[in-house]
Amino acid sequence: MSAALMIIVMLLVIIFALVAFAVAQIRMAGMKVKDFMSFIKANEMLNKLYAFSKKYEKLSTNEQLIFLKEAERVFEAFDKVPDALWEEEYQKYMDVLTTYKDIKIVRWESS
Repeated sequence: MSAALMIIVMLLVIIFALVAFAVAQIRMAGMKVKDFMSFIKANEMLNKLYAFSKKYEKLSTNEQLIFLKEAERVFEAFDKVPDALWEEEYQKYMDVLTTYKDIKIVRWESS
């Protein structure tokens, strides 16, 4: 029983140390943990918006509004982290940004 308890305590200490190390790395990169977590969520949303950006002309008005709102959230989250962190997603980001601008222009012209 004592050996099992010792193993559990060691595993908990290792997990705590790994989490503390990850937080320290995020802080050393000049970010807040909250900003990093919002970046991770925004990265997932970027993938969905990228798929929508390919067919934005077929989106209804409500779908375009949702796209614009979600894209703004993604842009905000990406602005809070260093560019080197999302170099791989740059092309998706630019495609979504282009679609965002196109929708804004179409909506501006129609109003």
